[in-house]
Amino acid sequence: MTARDADVLQWLDGQEGAMLSLLEELVNIDSGSYDKPGVDAVGIRIAEFLAGHGIPVTTIPVEGYGDAVKASVAGSGGGNRPVVLMGHRDTVFPKGEPTRRPFRVTDGRAYGPGVADMKAGLVMNAFVLAAYHRAGGAPVPLVGLFTSDEEIGSPACRPIIEETAQGARAVLNSEPGRPTGNVVTGRKGGVFMHLEVLGKAAHSGGNYADGRSAILELAHKTVAFHALTDLDRGTTVNVGLIAGGQSVNTVAPRATCEIDLRYVTPPDREAAMGRIAAIVAGSTVPDTTAHLTIKGEFLPLVQDEASRALFETYARVSAQGGHPVTGEFAGGCADSGFTASVGCPTLCAVGPVGGKAHSPEEYLEVGSLVPRARAMAETIAAL
Repeated sequence: MTARDADVLQWLDGQEGAMLSLLEELVNIDSGSYDKPGVDAVGIRIAEFLAGHGIPVTTIPVEGYGDAVKASVAGSGGGNRPVVLMGHRDTVFPKGEPTRRPFRVTDGRAYGPGVADMKAGLVMNAFVLAAYHRAGGAPVPLVGLFTSDEEIGSPACRPIIEETAQGARAVLNSEPGRPTGNVVTGRKGGVFMHLEVLGKAAHSGGNYADGRSAILELAHKTVAFHALTDLDRGTTVNVGLIAGGQSVNTVAPRATCEIDLRYVTPPDREAAMGRIAAIVAGSTVPDTTAHLTIKGEFLPLVQDEASRALFETYARVSAQGGHPVTGEFAGGCADSGFTASVGCPTLCAVGPVGGKAHSPEEYLEVGSLVPRARAMAETIAAL
């Protein structure tokens, strides 16, 4: 370990209180995915923190969603190929949630909307960047990428993520560490779809036979979609939202649903999407039609040899610090699938440990803030 690396770790060891202070600020800012002012407010606060430590920050304008924020710390090696520290600022919670249940710490756990997923990871990334900058630079260049729309599939930030990861040395995505303390080495991909079914309206008593029920057709399709689920293969199809109809005494002329497909490998996606397309094209109720739209998509995180080597490095330094970890597979999706898909070695869920994300019971293990920051810094040094 160099003197610089030792200085970085020593500084991080004394930062838990400061980390919690910044985390409290971020958690208490509304930042649902569609709340651009709120997501931008989180980005501005992170940029202020980084700039206060002398770190150059660039804001990338994004129309309709929060802007992306990118920070850089110089490195002395690595052929100018950076290590990317990545995280998203948006949450799944409605406007006003931080007012209803603001940040608090009880019995070693922090609570509040987005406290683990993933505002703690943002704080950790910012502090690791600051630690290396104040030490005179990192052993390899560092890029901090703070995006704005992951919870809805990164429709705006995906190109920024992929461009940043192309040619990078590695990506460390600071999604929350698993409740077990482990990190994530594989994730499912996901396709999020909207289906519209059109039928023909008719009076349900006076001329029922003239109608073509879109709701009935959608019901048949829903059963067919769910039948595509193959738990052994890791493929699931879920119709999570349904709407339709005109009135109780009208044969429904229109019905819609939202479909969630999860899969493990790209061939699994193609197979499932082909079967979904066939269900959409066919009909059980005569004279009904359907139209499918892909609203968003995540790519799977598939571990290759380079990503496995990155995990092994992280696991080694974490174990040396007294925190052994293993890799877990997650059914949830994340931006790490995009970075892995462009060939960049990627490790996910290296953020502070938490659980029950997306719920009022979401929590963060406060005692994991500094150890996970140390593990990230030591991984950077080892690379």
